[in-house]
Amino acid sequence: MIHTQHGTPFTNSPWDRLADELLKGRELTPEEGLGILQSPDEEVLSLLSGAYRLRREYFGNDVQLYLLMNAKSGLCPEDCSYCSQSKVSEAEIPRYNLLNEKKLLDGARMAYERQAKTYCIVISARGPSEREMAAITTLVPRIKEQFPLKICACLGLLTDEQARQLKECGVDRVNHNLNTGRDHYGEICSTHSYQDRLDTLHAVRNAGLEMCSGGIVGMGEADRDIVDMALELRRLRAESIPVNFLNPIDGTPLEGIRTLTPRHCLRVLCLFRYANRDSEIRIAGGREMHLRSLQPLGLFAANSIFVGDYLTTQGQPPREDYAMIEDLGFRIVRQPEPAAPLGRLSSEADTASSSS
Repeated sequence: MIHTQHGTPFTNSPWDRLADELLKGRELTPEEGLGILQSPDEEVLSLLSGAYRLRREYFGNDVQLYLLMNAKSGLCPEDCSYCSQSKVSEAEIPRYNLLNEKKLLDGARMAYERQAKTYCIVISARGPSEREMAAITTLVPRIKEQFPLKICACLGLLTDEQARQLKECGVDRVNHNLNTGRDHYGEICSTHSYQDRLDTLHAVRNAGLEMCSGGIVGMGEADRDIVDMALELRRLRAESIPVNFLNPIDGTPLEGIRTLTPRHCLRVLCLFRYANRDSEIRIAGGREMHLRSLQPLGLFAANSIFVGDYLTTQGQPPREDYAMIEDLGFRIVRQPEPAAPLGRLSSEADTASSSS
């Protein structure tokens, strides 16, 4: 039987009843989280129905786009086993120091023209050097003078003072992923700890910055590790949660691992929505590889995607993302335009869509 609540039709499945309870303020339990990940394939659509009710309550049919700029590639002293930029990786990737200001401003222009709301500046490092901090804190105000964008910085481990400097220069949020559950963390990295990551996130929060933190699924973790990560992010009240699906890049310790199915990826996205009902959930790296033809269904749980490429891997052409969002009847949301005109912009968005 089809029921209606708040104008939204839904089936009276266990997942819709769970969504009802979560909308009333109850929080997801670890056992319920495991139930989501271990639900049978025939329940995936019912699971998505409940997730969509939560998504719609807080975000309507809006989709937020992000553009990622790999501002410093390779050269990282850490040993994260999933990462093509780590010291233990033999992947053939570009390696360069921090890009100059012109290239980073060009990236901001591209973000604006591709309808992104947020421009993400990422460096590969244990943490930023003094020179890198000076460059970022000088650059961010210049970006904001020219483009109506939010700025997210991903610079590695941060001190309280570094987080404060980022806040003062106009950075809106900092990305620092938990990556996996606490118990599994030692299996993917030994050069820094799970607690080191939590300490950085606490520095971010103490500085008054928004928190962007998520993880990577498909690294040999157990279902309980994924649930632990989702619930830890709820405790942290992360405003933005990127959910990555492992791209097992040749030359990394995790090369060749392919354990994910599109249906399981959908269950993972639903878990993060049920656990973090009012957080922005972003389908991040690996979505094209692992969700494949089911990518549109992911946006019934998530409300954000990257448009364009990732750090060292390619995404699908932007025009395919725009078409997917339009076909769903969803709407791209951007930062409000400034009162004063930005000046003449190139037609990069059109040319990128046709040439990507």
